[in-house]
Amino acid sequence: MPRIKKQTFQAPKGMRDILPEEQVYWDKFFRVAHHLAEDYGWQKIETPVVEQAELFARGTGQTTEIVTKQMYTLRTSGGDRLALRPEGTPGVMRAYLENGLANMPQPVKLYYFGPMFRYEQPQAGRWREFFHFGVETVGEAAPVLDVQIIQFCFHLFRSLGLKKINVQVNSIGCQQCRSPYRRALVDYYRYRKNKICPDCQKRLKENPLRLLDCKEEKCQPVKAQAPAVIDYLCEECHRHFKEVLEFLDELEIPYFLNSALVRGLDYYTKTIFEFFMEDEAGALQMVLGGGGRYDNLLKEMGGKPTPAVGMALGVDRIILAMRKEQVRVAPAYNPKVFLVQLGDMGKRKSLKLFETLHQAGVIAAESFSRDSIKAQLKIADRLGVKFSLILGQQEALDETVIIRDMQSGVQETVPQLKVIDEIKKRLAKK
Repeated sequence: MPRIKKQTFQAPKGMRDILPEEQVYWDKFFRVAHHLAEDYGWQKIETPVVEQAELFARGTGQTTEIVTKQMYTLRTSGGDRLALRPEGTPGVMRAYLENGLANMPQPVKLYYFGPMFRYEQPQAGRWREFFHFGVETVGEAAPVLDVQIIQFCFHLFRSLGLKKINVQVNSIGCQQCRSPYRRALVDYYRYRKNKICPDCQKRLKENPLRLLDCKEEKCQPVKAQAPAVIDYLCEECHRHFKEVLEFLDELEIPYFLNSALVRGLDYYTKTIFEFFMEDEAGALQMVLGGGGRYDNLLKEMGGKPTPAVGMALGVDRIILAMRKEQVRVAPAYNPKVFLVQLGDMGKRKSLKLFETLHQAGVIAAESFSRDSIKAQLKIADRLGVKFSLILGQQEALDETVIIRDMQSGVQETVPQLKVIDEIKKRLAKK
């Protein structure tokens, strides 16, 4: 009889488990980001992980790589074509339109956190399931709102212990000034087609602005000499960008003008920016996130023309940076008391005492499955707790508890009714 091979399961390629040892960094990130976003006036919104695929095609752009190569799509039994969200902004804007948020006082300020999905080759800091934290300010066109988002990100990075942050900014103008720039860019690249990669030859026909986003080494000399979009800005876009830079100067936020910065999505207008992590020598290591203004997106999605600006941060990469920089994080589990139990009656009473301790705000650890007092005290010592509470058969009958000072080894028996007050008093002195 042939031997049946035992099946083993693994996480899908490009997806992974986030284990407890890493969760402390995720908890710190979300705790800091959540409180800071609300301090800045953004309110949390959650949108479905699955949306109509056409939402991303229309919002993100039909010719972007996200839509053409990276989206996870599916057909329902009813024939609907859905997609796992590759980014957050289109879903938030759909919610803005669908739920009548345009009728609220403007601007509407929203933030979100959650998983995104893109089918691309996994590498360090890049996963097929990844997490974004983003903010969106919808309903106002003032340049100060662009800068407030950059200011928020710098504040967040600093609060997370990341100091070597480089922000690069550019303006890609509006539809009025982008047309002449597009023509100039196409004319420039047309005579250099043999010097660029096959993908860029395709972009030249379909989406010329994406030529400036190419990372292929072959294309870099050509890209370096390409016309700069900032030289083609109309008067309104020039004024807007000038004010953005003046606000950044006033805030003393260090920035770099990058005329080749275009971002990878079609909906951007005017201000765009990206945040990079630097190494000790000041060289750019990886993009931590970015964003910009998208004044035409809501109109493209069937709404009224509505100015908006936002950003998204790659949380996976930020966690990677925090670990690389050895940012200190408090342990998620830090008990001060350990509950030691002996015998059936002691175990029953200990379960009740365990709940009473937690209701009183005293976080206690335990090892109820073990019977040996030596083994339990060894665990208590490893956890570094200040006190152990020992409850055996005799203590259960006497309605007492032994308090053991783990540093000195001194033990004292106290009534069960007074153990909470006594342990709080002793912890306050430690």
